Amino acid sequence: MNLNRIKNSAYRNRHNIAVFILLNLACAACITLVGARVVYTDSTRHSGLIWNLFLAWIPFILAYLAHALSWNRLWVYLAIPFVAFLWLLFFPNAPYMLTDLQDLARGAGKEAPLWYDVIIVVWCSWTGTLLGVISLYLMQDIITRSFNRWLGWAFVFAISGLSSFGVYIGRFVRLNSWDILQNPAETAMVILGIVIDPSRRLAAFTFAYTLFFLFIFLLLYSFSHMLSEQTALAGSSPEQLASTQPTQPVN
Repeated sequence: MNLNRIKNSAYRNRHNIAVFILLNLACAACITLVGARVVYTDSTRHSGLIWNLFLAWIPFILAYLAHALSWNRLWVYLAIPFVAFLWLLFFPNAPYMLTDLQDLARGAGKEAPLWYDVIIVVWCSWTGTLLGVISLYLMQDIITRSFNRWLGWAFVFAISGLSSFGVYIGRFVRLNSWDILQNPAETAMVILGIVIDPSRRLAAFTFAYTLFFLFIFLLLYSFSHMLSEQTALAGSSPEQLASTQPTQPVN
């Protein structure tokens, strides 16, 4: 009986399980590629990508935890605000990995073939970005179910802008999530100074990166719902399909 229940649960959640497995396989592939490069070149170049991948997993795990707790209405108001705060601190680490692509311009091809470095950096950065997109989708779903869909989408747009600002802070100011936890007052003063007197580079980077991340999120969101619509249509009867077709006007 329990075995059948497990099988039924696994079948219902097969796509969620597949995503989780594929993300782990992607991380394993990234670690293998970087490890092979270190052995071949005797250089630790790109090894920092593994640490960045670890940081990208933190918001994913926090979002998954918050999503699991959100089905209990009491936890929505007790535990999720704290989990969401930690998620917001670490979330920029996921889209941050896209900026690692600029490392290809520094000494590319001197130790290993350029095509190999491209595969490493693109695979790692894309995996980190996917972890961020999925975690944002889970947090959006919590807000949509708890409040309404408009607030959920407002959350997506706001987080996209805030995370782009966070990526700028990490890439150009060299602050990270741990600095906020270890030295909150000093870090807050540095960030406040940047906000009060923003540079044109800050404005341009934040705007462009926000648009780019929103494009990725909206594309993957639309693609996933397109597949859901196709699955629903495939399981509908001819009578149900006919009822969804627009009626033709009578001349």
